[in-house]
Amino acid sequence: MIQAFDAFLLAPPAEGGGGGMVLLLNLVLIFLIFYWFLIRPQRKEREKHQQMVDALKKGDEVVMAGGLIGTIVHVAPDRLTLKTGDNTRVVVERSKVGRRVDADAGVE
Repeated sequence: MIQAFDAFLLAPPAEGGGGGMVLLLNLVLIFLIFYWFLIRPQRKEREKHQQMVDALKKGDEVVMAGGLIGTIVHVAPDRLTLKTGDNTRVVVERSKVGRRVDADAGVE
């Protein structure tokens, strides 16, 4: 009885082929899941951040990625000059802005 059952498990499939198509379908499905749940949201978040960075102007209060908080006093294409709380001026890279602080609503 056991030998017949083992032979059944080791026997080739009766359909004959088609395994490659199932593997390909599984790979495509996995890629679509990764795209939908990982790549697409990250791309949208990056575009939203880039729009926020492009819209920065003199007088905006910002929080840098490292936690530095300041008000923009000078805008250059790739750099910002911030005035911190103790009137110190700091030049920072524009892309490192974490978020813009909105005076009316708290945080944008």
